[in-house]
Amino acid sequence: MTSSASKTMSPTHVPETDVHRLEVTHVAGDAYDVHVRGHRIQVDQPTEAGGTDTAPTPTELFAASLATCVAFYAGRYLHRHGLPRAGLRVRVEYGMATDRPARITFVRVAVVPPPEFPEQRRAALLAVASHCTIHNTLDQPPEVAIGLEP
Repeated sequence: MTSSASKTMSPTHVPETDVHRLEVTHVAGDAYDVHVRGHRIQVDQPTEAGGTDTAPTPTELFAASLATCVAFYAGRYLHRHGLPRAGLRVRVEYGMATDRPARITFVRVAVVPPPEFPEQRRAALLAVASHCTIHNTLDQPPEVAIGLEP
């Protein structure tokens, strides 16, 4: 991406130093690599959707992003309070729309605290986990601009 294109696509109220970047490149068929901070994540489509099922779909990564963000916040809460993180789990269920446009219509997130988690801390753990960055973003959707580079 050229510097001028990145500035065009970036919201005008965000300083350039606060803009985070990643890039997606085609691998083969419906598979793509995501390159972010020296890491690589791959996405694909299931065979029944025309892909080769070598990796999760972008939609699955979306749900995984929410689940891992919730887990991270819950884990930090546990760590701050001297509680073990071993056994912490987060489960997500989501449903797809049957009409157009293609989209997720619901997401259910269940935080499973570690064994022997104190009952009196449940509300606080849920409050912290419910305010992870991804959940906050879904509650207050960002400005999204999709464009073509010259």
